[in-house]
Amino acid sequence: MSAIQNVCVLGSTGSIGVNTLDVISQHKDRYRVFALSAHSNDELLSQQCLEFNPAYAVMSDEYGASRLRDRLQNIGCDTEVLSGQKAQEQIASANEVDSVMAAIVGGAGLLPTLAAAKAGKKILLANKEALVMAGSLFTEAVRESGAQVLPIDSEHNAIFQCLPVSEKAQFVQEREQGFEKILLTASGGPFLNASAEMLKNATPDQACAHPNWDMGRKISVDSATLLNKSLELIEACYLFQVEESQVEIVIHPQSIIHSLVRYIDGSVLAQLGNPDMRTPIAYGLAWPERIASGVAPLDLIQIAKLDFLEPDLSKFPCLSLGRQAAQALGSAPLILNAANEIAVKAFLAGQVGFQQIPAIISAALDALTVVKVTDLDSVLELDARARTFSELQISKML
Repeated sequence: MSAIQNVCVLGSTGSIGVNTLDVISQHKDRYRVFALSAHSNDELLSQQCLEFNPAYAVMSDEYGASRLRDRLQNIGCDTEVLSGQKAQEQIASANEVDSVMAAIVGGAGLLPTLAAAKAGKKILLANKEALVMAGSLFTEAVRESGAQVLPIDSEHNAIFQCLPVSEKAQFVQEREQGFEKILLTASGGPFLNASAEMLKNATPDQACAHPNWDMGRKISVDSATLLNKSLELIEACYLFQVEESQVEIVIHPQSIIHSLVRYIDGSVLAQLGNPDMRTPIAYGLAWPERIASGVAPLDLIQIAKLDFLEPDLSKFPCLSLGRQAAQALGSAPLILNAANEIAVKAFLAGQVGFQQIPAIISAALDALTVVKVTDLDSVLELDARARTFSELQISKML
């Protein structure tokens, strides 16, 4: 790997992408932005291209790419603009790239992240869906190519920091032995103390008003339903090679302890920090070293107390659905994710209510047969089938 690492940021205009570029801007002697990609925000991407001058910038479609080319031409930036899924896979697997920040939200991030894995890259994994949709295929690609995967989700990054691994480990599952259980923390989101009446009438803006984290709207809704913990549970099973029963979910409203690991000797190790994604991003970029992230030091005196609660499964049924999928594995996590993406999209569009999100997911898990996922084509076919089923369920609700 070169002295200056070339970084490809997939999803550079989202919250993770923006924070990644913020950390890189503090360490331009160590990192160079080789390529950026965005879905539709050509205005922000053009500003990022002007600041970081990447070789390539990719938009999801040619219409967005055309707008970006016009913007770059007007500001005198010579970044080459590409479009489409294949272009995302191209920049993620380019020979010049050392590290790939996989931060595209949802199933759209699967193929470029998988391309990075097959190309043997250092993958900073912020996209849960690569493992949720195709966990066995993704881990197999990592093994065969010599890629290295470092988790960026604050919870999985915390677990990684509490599970020491060799610097040569390809995957964080190559941990030291002796641990007993993972304690996966959850803030509880904006509806932790909400009444049944409030949940029934919850609006998208209320669901997206997270008390601790600044995230995109889809991820914010997942945090409000706690479906994000279901995805993180499944991701943890693949990342750390543990059974579903070895992962306990604990509500921690302050979001200061990002997760914990319990060992067989009675020790519990925790990673603490202010709720700022720049901390895990900096850790992933520099691992096994540490670099400054720009995050303010943690002031325990000011925080004063840390609370822990058992999750209310009657209020947050998505947690039970997640355990159901994690126990079944195969295509069950894929169905869970696809149905949720369709349901959240409909909720944000005002088509269904907040409490209908778990109902749509449950219907898909009950109706669609869980099968073994054997190849990428079957992943894409099963994903499409689950989305179509969920769209039909929503049409019946309208």
